[in-house]
Amino acid sequence: MRVFRLILFSMHVLVGIGALVGGFAAILNPYEPLGMTTDALKDSPFDTYLIPGLILLVLLGIGNLLSAGMFVLKWRLQGFLSGFFSATLVFWIVIQCLLLRSIAFQHILFFGVGTLMGLLSLTLIFDQRN
Repeated sequence: MRVFRLILFSMHVLVGIGALVGGFAAILNPYEPLGMTTDALKDSPFDTYLIPGLILLVLLGIGNLLSAGMFVLKWRLQGFLSGFFSATLVFWIVIQCLLLRSIAFQHILFFGVGTLMGLLSLTLIFDQRN
């Protein structure tokens, strides 16, 4: 079980840092963050990446780092918090694909990461119940 905790902690840290970088990039340059043009947003309710960047920064960036921190503090409900932010990542990817009307390799990768994180969170929750 210790290995699962370490893997889950590491995944939360990596997703959190990546989301912070992407979120900050979208906030600092809402028209072309990391070289991505607003053309991709033509079918979405957004004109720029500012609002998605804020959501990415706060919900996925800070949220996943908070979840990782709960592993360090050995919080009793860390499995539930981890599961929440894992599900948030999966929903974020699905909504992103629907709004952008496209699927890229990164979407598949992070959908898989979120799903794996969710399964590990469930394992942690069931282990804590015993």
